[in-house]
Amino acid sequence: MSFFWNSHNYLFEEVAKFRAARRLWARLMRERVGATTEAAWKMRFHTQTAGSTLTAQQPLNNVVRTSYQALAAVLGGTQSLHTNAYDEALGLPTTTSATIALRTQQILGYESGVADTVDPLAGSYFVETLTDAVEAEAVALIERIDDLGGAVAAIEAGFPQSQIEEAAYAVATAMEQGAAVQVGVNRFVASDEALTPPLVIDPSLEVAQQRRTAVVRERRTAAAVDKALDEVREVAEGGGNLLPAMKAALGEMATLGEVSDVLRDVFGRHRPAS
Repeated sequence: MSFFWNSHNYLFEEVAKFRAARRLWARLMRERVGATTEAAWKMRFHTQTAGSTLTAQQPLNNVVRTSYQALAAVLGGTQSLHTNAYDEALGLPTTTSATIALRTQQILGYESGVADTVDPLAGSYFVETLTDAVEAEAVALIERIDDLGGAVAAIEAGFPQSQIEEAAYAVATAMEQGAAVQVGVNRFVASDEALTPPLVIDPSLEVAQQRRTAVVRERRTAAAVDKALDEVREVAEGGGNLLPAMKAALGEMATLGEVSDVLRDVFGRHRPAS
């Protein structure tokens, strides 16, 4: 079992977040789950730099943002890492921006030395205090979810959604009021900023993909595909585990669109609670 984390702007807080998560996981596995092997106590996680912090204004500033977000993840103990490209607020990454994102990781990994020491900020009074604070708040949230009847019940009650919405609103309000600074957006704005050209997708790629899909549909066994999709529908309507049925359908060369159409037909299209 592994986790997927984002790494955001506040460097020390992000390091503390990862450290607190690792510590909390180890304790929960020992005390709550009853895991007895040390391997089960180790939290495995991947980290991606925070796409929500990227700006379309002065996008080259995003190189700096992703660099220290990646640094926080490494200092916090991530096992794998994804660094966003600087132009992702504009569109899909270009070859140049994707290469710079890769080089950011390679410079951290091979030149900085930050990956050579386990938990290098351990013992810092500031980081340790932040780690304790983050862990305490996480424990409080877990207890709140337990009180609601568990994760599924909490989601049905809208609790995680409301927490995310409230946090996003607080960040947006702070930006609008100037209480939080976003360089190039609400401070240090350049009136004569040069535009960064976004990636332009060659229309011929869509045509080529349509042709490949048509070839697959011609070569596959239609009856087997229909049967597999019917099984996906049956499982969806019965509330069972969809993964094996979807895997089987894809194995018969059903397209993602066809599988998704079945699920939309059964469940409808998601509409966020107002």
